[in-house]
Amino acid sequence: SSPSESSHSQHSKLSSDRGPQSSETTQTDFGNLDVLGGSPPPSTAIDACLGDGFHLDNGIRIGGGDGCLLIGGEAFVWRPWENTDSRSRRSMVKAKGIWNVSDNSWGVLDLVWPKPDMLILGLGASTYPISPETRKYLNSLGIQLDIQDTRNAAAQYNLLATERGVESIAAALIPIGWTGGN
Repeated sequence: SSPSESSHSQHSKLSSDRGPQSSETTQTDFGNLDVLGGSPPPSTAIDACLGDGFHLDNGIRIGGGDGCLLIGGEAFVWRPWENTDSRSRRSMVKAKGIWNVSDNSWGVLDLVWPKPDMLILGLGASTYPISPETRKYLNSLGIQLDIQDTRNAAAQYNLLATERGVESIAAALIPIGWTGGN
């Protein structure tokens, strides 16, 4: 074998050798590490995403096909389709599959101060690109966007709202039963 092959073989053996077992009592068991330090989830954490609504950690149930807007530790019923031309859910997805709602659809998000740093947008069972107008409007409020399907958006909201606080993270969620065509 060539010198480079034997040095490669020797290096592989050395890199997997972790040395003798430590007898120190200060070792960290990373399997038991709780990154959030036992922080309680916010009362507006999403317990369940349903086809026609949501169950929140505080016992509130939003149903009847309504969406929810979670801002500053409060939950609001959200019906962004009511501010579209036809007032139909179908009208939120425009030509080429682009999701668009009017600036009036954001309700209390326009009024709160301070604004959350991030809005997690859950668009039902799927993800859609959002229109440049909708993105521009939300960015003009100083809010970053994270767009996902509703199940993942709810999980992301629960994690980030627990980690950063409900003042920094908001969510706008459409029920998972909404598929863009109903």
